[in-house]
Amino acid sequence: MTDKIFIVIPAFNEEKAISGVISNLLKANYDKIVVIDDHSGDNTYAIASEFPVYLLQHAINRGQGASLKTGIDFALQNDANVIVTFDSDGQHRVEDLKSILEPILKGEADITIGSRFIEKSKVPFFRKILLKGSVLVMFLFYRIKMSDAHNGLRAMSKTAAKKISITCDRMAHASEIIEEIHKKKIRFKEVPVTIKYDKETLKKGHGSYLGAVKVIAGMILKKIAR
Repeated sequence: MTDKIFIVIPAFNEEKAISGVISNLLKANYDKIVVIDDHSGDNTYAIASEFPVYLLQHAINRGQGASLKTGIDFALQNDANVIVTFDSDGQHRVEDLKSILEPILKGEADITIGSRFIEKSKVPFFRKILLKGSVLVMFLFYRIKMSDAHNGLRAMSKTAAKKISITCDRMAHASEIIEEIHKKKIRFKEVPVTIKYDKETLKKGHGSYLGAVKVIAGMILKKIAR
């Protein structure tokens, strides 16, 4: 089974971090790594090409959601049994993969989602407020009780990956995945993980305050539009 675990890494302008991320995964014997370079303007692609990974590249910048879809589709085409989504900026720990994978490998869940809040983690105060706001919105919309709805560290079985449809190209994909879990009644479990925050990770994606507000606003507008 271990040779059927694919790690999908969306990457955009991560030349400072991508080498360390890939190296740590390889050292831990995860050798089915799919890096999707989302048309970076720096040396992300060149650096990733120095490693024994599957390296894909978008012709234009499309967003993290589109990169995840590209990587997940590729993994499924290559007969993956389990797919892990892993950030390229260094905020995820390889040490957490064992606990993320275990419920899938034991058949206890079809998708696992990392949580910063099951066990106490150091999360910047305003970031915590925004994360809890998104959790509240997810509960109000879908009655799903979660502690951390927008964590990019996830694992999914082949069955779950085939069921989940990602249509949001950019950061709203995280909410879309939760919506898909709800709609398609996919068994899920939250798993405690530690997120490593620094100045760089807090500027990007869900880590940025503006980015998080945009995601929450998008969730609300999408629901109202229906």
